[in-house]
Amino acid sequence: MLLAIVMVCLASSCKTGDNEPTTPAINNVSSVSISTDKAAYQPGQPVTFTIDKAVPSTTKVRYRHFNEVLSENTISGTSWNWTPPSSDFTGYMADVYNTVDGKDVVYGSIAVDVSSDWARFPRYGFLSGYPQMTSIAINYYINELNRYHINGLQFYDWQYKHHMPLSGTPTNPSAVWTDIANRNTYFTTVKGYIDAAHSCNMKAMFYNLAYGALSDAASDGVQDQWRLYKDASHSTIAKFDLSSSMFKSSIWLMDPSNSNWQQYLAARNQDVYTALGFDGFHIDQLGDWGTVYNYSGQTVNLPAAYGSFINAMKTAKSDKRLVMNAVNQFGQQNIATTPVDFLYTEVWSPNDGYKDLATIINNNDIYCNNTKKTVLAAYMDYDLANSNGSFNTAGVLLTDAVIFAFGGAHLELGEHMLCKEYFPNSNLQMKGDLRNSLFCYYDFMVAYQNLLRDGGSFNTPAISCSNGKLLINQWPPQTGNVAVVGKEMTNRQVIHLINFTNATSLAWRDNSGNQAVPAIVEGAALSFTSSKTIRKIWTASPDINYGIPTQLSFTQTGSTVSFTLPSLQYWDMIVVEY
Repeated sequence: MLLAIVMVCLASSCKTGDNEPTTPAINNVSSVSISTDKAAYQPGQPVTFTIDKAVPSTTKVRYRHFNEVLSENTISGTSWNWTPPSSDFTGYMADVYNTVDGKDVVYGSIAVDVSSDWARFPRYGFLSGYPQMTSIAINYYINELNRYHINGLQFYDWQYKHHMPLSGTPTNPSAVWTDIANRNTYFTTVKGYIDAAHSCNMKAMFYNLAYGALSDAASDGVQDQWRLYKDASHSTIAKFDLSSSMFKSSIWLMDPSNSNWQQYLAARNQDVYTALGFDGFHIDQLGDWGTVYNYSGQTVNLPAAYGSFINAMKTAKSDKRLVMNAVNQFGQQNIATTPVDFLYTEVWSPNDGYKDLATIINNNDIYCNNTKKTVLAAYMDYDLANSNGSFNTAGVLLTDAVIFAFGGAHLELGEHMLCKEYFPNSNLQMKGDLRNSLFCYYDFMVAYQNLLRDGGSFNTPAISCSNGKLLINQWPPQTGNVAVVGKEMTNRQVIHLINFTNATSLAWRDNSGNQAVPAIVEGAALSFTSSKTIRKIWTASPDINYGIPTQLSFTQTGSTVSFTLPSLQYWDMIVVEY
């Protein structure tokens, strides 16, 4: 069964489902599935491209940065290499095309990220189950995530115990152990995933709480004096109750700022690093617990304690990477000043609107003085996921459009797509149109990362539609309208149009999966004002023609600039160059 799934997946291409542009077939080729050998590349490292079928001998590949074609070559065979320019932290797009009757016919495209450090443009995925698996099965999941350019993985619930994540000893780890939900975890599977991830230039981060201990922690050397309490007399231990029979223990909370606890867990983490090639520690928390106390009866400031804990983990193992979850932003201002690679927010109510996603990203930028990017753990179709079914494509794409346009990334992709905070929940599956659309959305985020995630200042360009095809408002969004998000960059003005014209709700989670598909609008006559002389206007969209850019004709009369937008469905990016 798995092999059949693999063959189906390899045969599909990066396109937008029913909205794929119609293109004539040449020698029975209308589209190709393109892959690269890694999720990201070091400067100077060659890229190996592979396509899933033979193409006519006249087929070419061209390599772009933004709207500029850097080079192009005729394709010979189904695999070839390209060495990008030496610039670090740069996104590119490669599109495979042919020329028919003087017009380019695009078969497909793919992005390339040349970045020496994943922290600059993090694209975070996850793993959530570690049963006994073959290398074929492991490579299938890693290759699928590689196609989305996922450059780091959170190994969720891989650990034996929260206070003792490795089972066995560093030199003789157990072959198999049970996780918190009594599921079998195989050492060979965890190691196999790490090795496969590394082969694609992905980071492997092990998940654990900052302050978790199971019921038998005392027998493993954990002291009562290190714990958190709900009262000043240390009579009620702070506990996260997991009363369901599926879990082997509830979780008792430790004081993250207690130096003895920090040293204890750092030693247990060292056991992990000795046995397995993890690149770092994904630190979790459980949100705001109100007033809590240490054993001595002093109140513990948890946000400050998180900062202390992160710094202690970095001191203990300076070469390892750190990320910490700020549950609904709890403690984020403190976390942002610590040596975490990027800022990670698990989003909950009352941050229910699309505007709240943007606000979180913008606030995180402020907290870290624009030095770290944001990844949002934002679970889609949450209520729908109470039973088996499929994700609603429209809801996912609108949410991703907002997150990506504001420079963030979305933790959503693993062996399945996320729908609940318990990552192994796989009640909802991606339909083919969503899977293929997300290939294009992630290609888009990577190819244009230097516009989406690399500096600039958000602004409010005054853009309007003169032929009535679009109703436009400045961010935040309004139902029935297209929302404008602007960003001013050196010699460029970026204008994002996100289409809420047919939106049934402005709640990003799309709890019941009923967000509507936006109607495609073609030929909108747009204009804006600029005191600068415009050199070029081009547009690109993950919804259109595999995300490749299109240069637009325009007129500039005084300060008024006018042009026609070819089409808009979910999200268009317009780039004005001075």
